[in-house]
Amino acid sequence: MAWVDATTESLGPEDVRLPAARGRVLAEAIHALGPIPCENRAALDGFAIQASASLGASSYNPIRLPLIGVNAGDALPAGADAVVPLQLAERDDQACIEIVEPVAAGDNVEQQGAVATIGATMAPAGTRLAARHIGLLAVAGLSLVSVVRRPRVQILIVKPTKGAESEDANASMIRVAVERDGGVIGECVAVERDQMAIGTALIETDGTGRGTNDHSAAALAGAGELAIHGVALCPGETAGLGRTVSGLPVVLLPGAPASCLWVYELFAGRAIRRLGGRVAELPCRSRGMTTARKIVSSLGMTEICPVRFGAAGTIEPLPSFAEIGLMAAVSADGFVIVPQGSEGYPQGARLTVYLYDEC
Repeated sequence: MAWVDATTESLGPEDVRLPAARGRVLAEAIHALGPIPCENRAALDGFAIQASASLGASSYNPIRLPLIGVNAGDALPAGADAVVPLQLAERDDQACIEIVEPVAAGDNVEQQGAVATIGATMAPAGTRLAARHIGLLAVAGLSLVSVVRRPRVQILIVKPTKGAESEDANASMIRVAVERDGGVIGECVAVERDQMAIGTALIETDGTGRGTNDHSAAALAGAGELAIHGVALCPGETAGLGRTVSGLPVVLLPGAPASCLWVYELFAGRAIRRLGGRVAELPCRSRGMTTARKIVSSLGMTEICPVRFGAAGTIEPLPSFAEIGLMAAVSADGFVIVPQGSEGYPQGARLTVYLYDEC
């Protein structure tokens, strides 16, 4: 993970139209060029009045005022400083209204600068834009925003041996994960299972590659740099990390689907998230929970352990990825990462659980 962080950094900016910016990361802070709103506005449909003219109004002493109708968002006319809601005034046939309750200055008025004053930060750099941000920026009158470019990812699929189709399943899984992490699939290329073909593909690639065995590692070493091959991670021991001659990061994903998933999540996904300006950590919500039963792990390996919710806010371990493959992820509510220096956690231990509900 430290190698990934040292090898990748946020890409440069590009301008996109505001409606297409959802999910993108702001490349620079956006500041209000003027007060928002730029003038006092009606906060609801009603009648604009000068508040002082309503003093003394009651059901016994209704006050007649000129009828000046306003809709929510309209600028207040000169001299008006309050809005009487429609249901609290009676119209007559002489272009007047009668009110039976006084109002105070500023009632039902969105004051100038209430949303943002001149120079106020509307969204800091690094913000991942959601609908609420886009709405605010639209209120500010923006049509274009500067966002971090989306990393372009190329998937190299080493053709499976006869009877082994997991690589095709892996490609589908990784495509979805790349899109979740903000990347764009450049292309998905199938290459023959030999060192020369894989090496040629790596030389021609312009994104993150993938391989399945020692042919891939040897090909990467010959076509660029093989920085790491073999990681104390379960599942995912055969992961590889390196770079093309031009310096583009390459992650070698194992062929076994569960291993492929976790090498992607911890290394390739981290690289893509960093390149796209997103938070590098796993895109999962986490929560502190207590173990209802002991979680066992092998000393010397960082292990991903699937868990499900138990009674009273506890978690229970499930069969491992080595035992049931991807079913361990599908049937789990979340997972625990057991560090390589630990043999697991005893019953009653309090630990961090990553939840699948947002992964």
